[in-house]
Amino acid sequence: MKIGLFIPCFMNELYPEASMATYKLLKKLNYDVVYPMSQTCCGQPMANSGCSKDIKTLAQNFVNTFKEFDYVVAPSGSCVTMVKEHYAELFDADDKDYNKIKTSIYEITEFLHDIVKLDKLDVSFPHKVGLHNSCHGHRALGLGTPTELNVPYSSKLFNILSLVKDIEIVKLNRDDECCGFGGTFCVTEDALSSAMGKDRIADHLKHEARVMTGADMSCLMHMQGLINRDKNPIEVMHISEILLGKEI
Repeated sequence: MKIGLFIPCFMNELYPEASMATYKLLKKLNYDVVYPMSQTCCGQPMANSGCSKDIKTLAQNFVNTFKEFDYVVAPSGSCVTMVKEHYAELFDADDKDYNKIKTSIYEITEFLHDIVKLDKLDVSFPHKVGLHNSCHGHRALGLGTPTELNVPYSSKLFNILSLVKDIEIVKLNRDDECCGFGGTFCVTEDALSSAMGKDRIADHLKHEARVMTGADMSCLMHMQGLINRDKNPIEVMHISEILLGKEI
């Protein structure tokens, strides 16, 4: 099994440790992992801003870069959703290369849960952790069940995190409340976006979480900014870092 590792552009620049943790985690599990140097942005920021001409070029580069791999894995549910769902508007329905990418790209915890079917991890993280379930992960990738639906609760992130020794995953009041990031939403509606983020942080603080984690570093980045500004006593870590056993 040959895996093409896709690292979102903002993570490459701002969160190299979380990016490397994803790579190291896959290597630790003995997978053949390659980071293609020709990769660039998936085009999600351009899509959010209406720059439609730029998206096609980026999408074609993405497909050309990753089409030879068995799987494409990324530490970002929103970027995976961009490729899996929104690229469909840019390619013909019978495009062989894109259809292969569409059915082989996975967010890291989705890959570990559904493809690898991971059932044990030799790692310890003795801290209270609050799990932030991003909107893209829940509603587009099916990483968990949205609470507004009258169905039994499930969470692939929770299941994978539960394999970590000594971890305590705190119960929040709202398991899947939006953090308010929403790409350019946080720019065009900054006051509302900040209020939503603060509400999400308050839920974690109320339940004495030492660390906030999730599968979308974009959401965590938004809340980390609010946490730092308000000097709240909570750390932010990508889920790959916890699964790798990073110390805090």
